Amino acid sequence: MPGERRDRDPAEIPVRDAVERYLRRRRADATDASIKGWKYRLKLFIEWCEGIGIEQVGDLRGYDLDEYFEVRSGQDLSPSTLRGEMTTLRMFVRYLESIDAVEDGLSESVNVPRVSDEERSDDTRLDETVALPLLRNLREDPGWNGKRFHALLEVAWHVGARLGGLQALDLEDAHLEENYLHFRHRPETDTGLKNKSAGERPVAIPAEVSEVLERYIEHFRFDVRDDHGRQPLFASRRGRASKGLLRGLIYQATQPCLYRSCPHGKERETCSWTEYSQASRCPSSRSPHQIRTGSITWQLNIGIPPAIVAERVNATTQTIKQHYDKESPLKEMEARRRPFVDEMDLEETDQEDHDDS
Repeated sequence: MPGERRDRDPAEIPVRDAVERYLRRRRADATDASIKGWKYRLKLFIEWCEGIGIEQVGDLRGYDLDEYFEVRSGQDLSPSTLRGEMTTLRMFVRYLESIDAVEDGLSESVNVPRVSDEERSDDTRLDETVALPLLRNLREDPGWNGKRFHALLEVAWHVGARLGGLQALDLEDAHLEENYLHFRHRPETDTGLKNKSAGERPVAIPAEVSEVLERYIEHFRFDVRDDHGRQPLFASRRGRASKGLLRGLIYQATQPCLYRSCPHGKERETCSWTEYSQASRCPSSRSPHQIRTGSITWQLNIGIPPAIVAERVNATTQTIKQHYDKESPLKEMEARRRPFVDEMDLEETDQEDHDDS
């Protein structure tokens, strides 16, 4: 009856129900991708609780949370994966504290391990020494130029965009005469950006990339609309390409046999890894995130200021430095700081002063 006070003790909520309640509360301030990740991590915790007989959240004790950490840390997880799981669990237990379902301070019993910068980030990337000849060959080969996976790789590399951003692009977002793409946050039609409206931005692209996209749109793009009547830039036969499809295309596009002999002793004509469903098995193929990492490093190396790169890829300069900029100190010196040393030549500087006098 409306207005009637419920007498249910929050400590009696089943663990599974509490997790579902927590995720519903987070939908207002988190992306679908974040919710999906938290749901997976907490699903493991639910299964563990049910496996040892913890049915209600009020049954949780500090020892239980410490025991769960022992179990997960023994599963051969990477340090960053373990930290992510424990961080998510601590956030959930803090929510339980906020609704008086568990004792205050229980969340401090969740062991969130410290992780070094090196352990937090993945050093694997699509290096520019591979990306540039690969893109050059795709442009020069009439059989590949403008194909969907080629167009996708051009945008992914030259922008450094996230996979969700690539999926969100519409045909009308490609301003090819002006050489830029406009990333827009449209959650109401299933293409929200990671940073929501803060992720909206126009990003300039080279004219050569616009030419590839024009060829793709004219000859290879499926002329379809998605379920909301929008025209996706990267389309499938049935509408907007899924993230899974785009990820598979990226794996295909980064295979080295597209521009040189296979480093794994295979022949492209008979290799099953060239198939869309098997492309990720190729040891030399790269994921969308690894392309983003390589792109950001390359953009910094060619002299684009970090603040500008941050705007282009929709990240903070601190995040770029910590998670994406993977250049070695020696190569960073040569590529980014060596040119400025020329400006320190005393003889040239002295001559310029005399010329001005």
